[in-house]
Amino acid sequence: MVKQDKKGNRTLSIGESTSERKFVSNRISTAKYNVFSFFPRFLFEQFRKYSNLFFLFIIILQQIPGVSPTGQYTTAIPMTFILTVSAIKEIIEDWKRHRQDDAINKRRVQVLRSKSWQSLKWTEVKVGDVVKVLNDEFFPADLVLLSSSEPQGMCYIETANLDGETNLKIRQGVPGTFHLVTLEAIGNLCGTIECEPPNRHVYEFAGNIITVVSNSSTTTPLGPNQVLLRGAQLRNTPWVCGVVIYTGHESKLMLNSKSVPLKRSNVEKITNNQIIMLFIMLLVLCTMSIIGNIVWANHHLATDWYIGFGANYREHFGLNFLTFMILYNNLIPISLPVTLEVVKFVQAFYINWDLEMYHEDTNTPASARTSNLNEELGMIQYVFTDKTGTLTRNVMDMKMLSIGGKKYGKPPTQTEEDETEVFRPVDLIHDIDKGDQIVAEFLIGLAVCHTVVPEKEDLGEIQYQASSPDESALVKGIARLGVVFLERSPETVTIEFRGQRQVYQILNVLEFTSDRKRMSVIVRTPDGELKLFCKGADSVIYERLASKQDFQPITYSHLEDFAILGLRTLCIAVTELAEDDYASWKQLYYEASISLENRDKNLVDTAELIERNLYLLGATAIEDKLQMGVPEAIASMLKADIKVWILTGDKQETAVNIGHSCRLLQQGFRPFVMTEATHDGTRTQLRNFLQKVESNSSRETENSLVIEGKTLIFALTPDLRMDFFQLAHACKSVICCRVSPSQKAEVVELVKSRSKAITLAIGDGANDVAMIQAAHIGIGITGVEGLQAACAADYTIAQFRFLVNLLFVHGARNYKRLVDVILYSFYKNICLYVIQVWFAFQNGFSGQILFEKWCIGFYNVFFTSAPPGSLGLLNFQCSKRSRLNIPTLYKDSQSRRHFNIKVFWQWAFNGIYHSLLLYWLPVFFFKHDAVFGTGQSGDNFFIGNIVYTFTVVTVCLKAALITTAWDFLTHIAIWGSILLWFVFLAIYSQVWKFVPFSAEMYGLANWIYSCPAFWLSLFLVPLACLLRDFVWTSLRRTVSPSLVEHVQEQELKNEDPSLYITLQYKRSKSQENIERTKMLTGMMVHDASSMGIVPPQQPAETRKDWFPPNSGFIDIECFVIDYQPEWVRSVQSVV
Repeated sequence: MVKQDKKGNRTLSIGESTSERKFVSNRISTAKYNVFSFFPRFLFEQFRKYSNLFFLFIIILQQIPGVSPTGQYTTAIPMTFILTVSAIKEIIEDWKRHRQDDAINKRRVQVLRSKSWQSLKWTEVKVGDVVKVLNDEFFPADLVLLSSSEPQGMCYIETANLDGETNLKIRQGVPGTFHLVTLEAIGNLCGTIECEPPNRHVYEFAGNIITVVSNSSTTTPLGPNQVLLRGAQLRNTPWVCGVVIYTGHESKLMLNSKSVPLKRSNVEKITNNQIIMLFIMLLVLCTMSIIGNIVWANHHLATDWYIGFGANYREHFGLNFLTFMILYNNLIPISLPVTLEVVKFVQAFYINWDLEMYHEDTNTPASARTSNLNEELGMIQYVFTDKTGTLTRNVMDMKMLSIGGKKYGKPPTQTEEDETEVFRPVDLIHDIDKGDQIVAEFLIGLAVCHTVVPEKEDLGEIQYQASSPDESALVKGIARLGVVFLERSPETVTIEFRGQRQVYQILNVLEFTSDRKRMSVIVRTPDGELKLFCKGADSVIYERLASKQDFQPITYSHLEDFAILGLRTLCIAVTELAEDDYASWKQLYYEASISLENRDKNLVDTAELIERNLYLLGATAIEDKLQMGVPEAIASMLKADIKVWILTGDKQETAVNIGHSCRLLQQGFRPFVMTEATHDGTRTQLRNFLQKVESNSSRETENSLVIEGKTLIFALTPDLRMDFFQLAHACKSVICCRVSPSQKAEVVELVKSRSKAITLAIGDGANDVAMIQAAHIGIGITGVEGLQAACAADYTIAQFRFLVNLLFVHGARNYKRLVDVILYSFYKNICLYVIQVWFAFQNGFSGQILFEKWCIGFYNVFFTSAPPGSLGLLNFQCSKRSRLNIPTLYKDSQSRRHFNIKVFWQWAFNGIYHSLLLYWLPVFFFKHDAVFGTGQSGDNFFIGNIVYTFTVVTVCLKAALITTAWDFLTHIAIWGSILLWFVFLAIYSQVWKFVPFSAEMYGLANWIYSCPAFWLSLFLVPLACLLRDFVWTSLRRTVSPSLVEHVQEQELKNEDPSLYITLQYKRSKSQENIERTKMLTGMMVHDASSMGIVPPQQPAETRKDWFPPNSGFIDIECFVIDYQPEWVRSVQSVV
């Protein structure tokens, strides 16, 4: 019997897979398409884009007889080519997914069928089946553990595929089933399992198993510790047996296999808006052309009667409108979407290949998990960062203890000796040896109150597998003091206390959660006493202490001292339990544990009943050192006008100390500290601080803000959130401490909505996922806490310091490259297709085309497709080293001055201006026509191909004008495009001789190439077009050069720009100029060197690595040695 009620709760008989209700198959598919769905789904995805939908509309219009002036297929064929490229890319990616899915679906597992184990494919496994999984095999579905080869149904699993954690976790069968180790016993098992509906909560499960023995049923609660999830792997256990509860896409792994929220870049949004504006412009041009046609016809109706206007020429308004829409449709570049997709795709490889973001210790490269946000990396104004594991190493080490009011250990230092020093204070060893009861109780509490799993190696050494680095550090720390955690079974913990073996019976474990901020264990000591040990944050432990405490004030003072040193702290407390009280509470806890609805809340409420009247034993202090290069990285970002906010769950003192260590808080900053615990108090404090900020409007003093989570609750309420944002915005640095994951996301959302700035969130743990997904860009640190943050992120790096390279180099370059591609793509289309408008003034707005129809279609696809690729992949403004050494260069992209509505229309009007010259100058040169030796003269296609040639040459030269880095591929892209047109024209004009196709082009190349006026105007017309651009650029660079252009000048001289700017700084005569120069340069030569990113600086005359932008393909990512695998470098050296 396998059934499901209306709420989705399942009840299944163990071993019976015959379903009263058909559940999903165990076959999984992560692919987007199959043979039947590919075309409809692919086309649906493509035509959701406005530009593609527009061109589909144009293709349909071209099929109407007598409407299209450019033929039926001039848009369809280029569109088909672009869709084919996209389809091939989709097919290749989806084929890889299908192969992976097939490999998984064809795995085999032993299933209990007909009283015997049968080897079946995973796809044949059904809900209710009993399966047997062997060591190192993956679980085929979500299972409830029945029994294992180990005593009391224990087993070890690895969940790296689920959460990225490689440490082993322990799972255990319930007492009613863990003794079933034979085929006969398992086959005779009679019982049912009740469980909640399928959900995506990996760390949560609520269910019951009801076993029937001799007509007597027993209900036992099932929790996460009895569940084996699909994707996890059995380790160090010969076999386990389990019952299938969720299959296929209802398993927790597959329910979590959802893509991160779709994020669109600011550049993409502006581009889409301008496409709409161009469409409106297109409609206006069509309307004006129709009006022009009617006016011209009225004026020539009597004199030019031979044209045959007809009596109803005014009635053709609609058809003429469609004709002009087809004629002008290419104002919107048809190739832009696929060009941007290819450029972003390759830029992502630049990030993946960057060896300066490769962490050798962990063999972890940077990874771009999406390419849609590459340019957004160059516009960051706010960075929100977690502390533990992001700014720090997340490699914990016990440094100090406070036990019974006495402090042990010495403050950590940053010396090399401190790295290897073992925590083993002499005075603490002495107190242990003399039998201090408080010390013994404290150490025993640390030894039993945790979830660490010990593993004995061949040589007898114990390796501790812990889900938290804190727990591992504590267990290892007390082991050095002679209190060794030896063994764990489902019901006991065995420790060795100064050579004496002790076994503690584990009665209940009240697990740690981010909301509870503590964990407790109830144990029966070897002496038979009932005790509850509790370990957690001081804020929650102090709330639950009994009234009489011997060490509460002094311990709190020690906690503050530890926090000032930047150490992570936990409090340890204990209470003795009466047998009657525990028996009553145990029944309540059992009832809460078997409830299917609101089980977690019921368990938390029940735990509150017993975690009270605690006696404080002491506190621990763990050091988590900063990662290498963090202070320098933050200093660089501050000089680049990037505001850095630390959002952490640590104590205020710890967070402030880290803020000073990483240079976020600096001497001279005026601190605003908010610790209010009421709404009214928070409002008053906010208003007072805002008044102080307004009184310092000259910004003589920089401000910093430190706010606690309890105050943040009120600061984020609707009536105070604006005041809080204004205060935080006026501060150079912000630290939010004691904050929850949801508060982190709220802070990010507040800044996004109020400032309209581009935000970035970076973290390494599951508690950072909400923040990462809320920000415009999420960065995941692939650290000790698993891959939860990395899986939710847009980009992943191994160390915080690599963020500087990601933003200053890749972000700034990608931004400039993408905007150049977009602006240039629109410019070149406007240049050619607005010429049709100028031609309409001479053909009576009849819809006659100036260019041959296939040349119109090939313009974007072939003759001008390479320059945008060159600009998007090969061009750069200055070297990587300059960008790292001079953080202020980042402001060039951060300010978005290269791409906004004003810049877009400047390029658009420049294209209109060039189109004006490109048409009317040739018309002027050839106004008396060109007569050839055969007696023939040129027609409209003769002048049209001349204008087309000048347009191709001009737009390619325009690309050359904005190119700042030249290599052989750039030369091929620009000059090769021009040459391609000339060759194409020569061949295409002879096609009609062999194939009856495009007769109007026959012989035109001979006419054009033999015309001296053509070659003269080929020099004059592009020069006239680009002269204004060249003069304006030259004057601007001479009169008011930007910092980027200053750096370019120094690199052209093969000099170190940072040294030049330092010299200019020293020559400044006034203090005002000195300050301005400091702000301008944001010099970070020494800092960048100490970060491990940039080698120590050398004198300019001895340096060989300062290459100007035109020095070949040095520093072009796809060929530079910094980016490439060894095989690519070898190929390039040959080339």
